[in-house]
Amino acid sequence: MAEGIARRGLMLVLSSPSGAGKTTLSRRLLQGDGAITMSVSVTTRSPRAGEEDGKDYHFVSSSMFTGMVEGGGFLEHALVFGHHYGTPKEPVMLALARGRDVLFDIDWQGTQQLRQQAGDDLVSIFVLPPSHAELERRLRARAQDAEEVVQRRMAKANNEISHWAEYDYVVINDDLDDTLVKIQTILAAERMKRGRQSGLPEFVGKLMS
Repeated sequence: MAEGIARRGLMLVLSSPSGAGKTTLSRRLLQGDGAITMSVSVTTRSPRAGEEDGKDYHFVSSSMFTGMVEGGGFLEHALVFGHHYGTPKEPVMLALARGRDVLFDIDWQGTQQLRQQAGDDLVSIFVLPPSHAELERRLRARAQDAEEVVQRRMAKANNEISHWAEYDYVVINDDLDDTLVKIQTILAAERMKRGRQSGLPEFVGKLMS
C-alpha cells in the first residue's frame, strides 16, 4: 500500500466444525502476518493442558461472565458444550481504529452476532473438512477429548456445516498449505477494498492537485 494511505482494520472470522483445522490455520496465519492479531475470547470453561490465561483465553467465573454481558462488554457471546464464550469489545475496536486486523475463531452463532455489530468490518470464512470420515479421524487423532466428547462434536458437526451459506467465503481444507494460501489471498484482497482504505481520498486528491 502506498505510503500515507491509512487503512481501517477488518475482522476476519474463521469458523468450522471441530476438527476441520481452523485452529491450526489460525495459528499459521498469525505466524506469517504481523498485521493481524488474535481476538482472545473470554470463557467460563477450565484451561486445557498448555493453555495460558490471557493468551489462549481469558478464564473467568460464571458470575464475572454474566456481569460482562450485562455491561455490554461483548461483541458476541454464546453457550458451547455447556460453557460460555464471548469476544471482549474494547480491544477489538481499538485494534481496528489503529489499522490492525483481528482474527476470530468462533462458531456460526458468534458470527451472526458479530455481523450485526460489525457490518462492513466483517469478513467471514467457513472451513469445511474434505469428508465426514476425515473429520472424525482428525478429532480422534487429537487425543485431547474423551470418547463422549468426540461423539458430541460429531453429532453437532452437521448442524454447524448447515450454516455454510451464511459466510462470505467457503474453503475445503483437504490440504493445509493450500488452504492457508487461499485464506491469505482472501485477506489480501479484502484489505485492498476501496472502502477500507480510509486515507485514499486524500491520496487521490494530492495526485490530482
